[in-house]
Amino acid sequence: MSDDKPRIMLVEDELHLARGICFNLELDGYVVSHFDRGETALEALRVERCDLIILDVMLPGMDGFQVCKAMRELDSRVPILMLTARSEDVDRVSGLESGADDYLTKPFNLAEFLLRVKGMLRRSSWYRPDPVEEGYQFGVNEVYLLSYRAKTAQGEIDLTEMEVRVLALFFQREGQVIPRGELLESVWGYSSDTETRTLDNFIVRLRKYFEPDPTRPTHFLTVRGVGYRFSRSGA
Repeated sequence: MSDDKPRIMLVEDELHLARGICFNLELDGYVVSHFDRGETALEALRVERCDLIILDVMLPGMDGFQVCKAMRELDSRVPILMLTARSEDVDRVSGLESGADDYLTKPFNLAEFLLRVKGMLRRSSWYRPDPVEEGYQFGVNEVYLLSYRAKTAQGEIDLTEMEVRVLALFFQREGQVIPRGELLESVWGYSSDTETRTLDNFIVRLRKYFEPDPTRPTHFLTVRGVGYRFSRSGA
């Protein structure tokens, strides 16, 4: 039954590309809804459930960054993959800051695209059974993984699916150095040798949420040449 299949919303105004994406996603067993404008996609999101949003940056009317921010106001949890023809870091950062969980630069390899989709659609059951208690405290912060929210010095915030995955792994491995490759593979489903700035931009986002001074982090620490380490005590 289609109700059991993951539902994907595609927002892409290049018709030939959208047809190809829809064909391959449906071939893999997904249910796909296609929209060529952000405004119509937002209307649909108000009434339809979806498990993943694939969002182009260059759209008529509202651009992808604006649409992404509006989507986050409607649904803070659904994973969002942004497609962009622009490879500059500033555009990638803008996408992640607007609430996207990952990005892919056009033209992209079909196999890589489908792997990204599969990785982002994985349910987060691995962090639920044994884990980290609700109300995980560090510094002045309190994180509620199961309800996708956090209390910080800036107030209460909603967390996305991918943010929860990253935080859950850090909390479970508190004090340990987690290699970049392991984070990318565990959270995004990338192969460990994938070259991407997604993880680094995510760490920047977490520091803005939770660090007293994001430029001098005490909780989410970089271990140069290896990966990252989470310190609950702020040391």
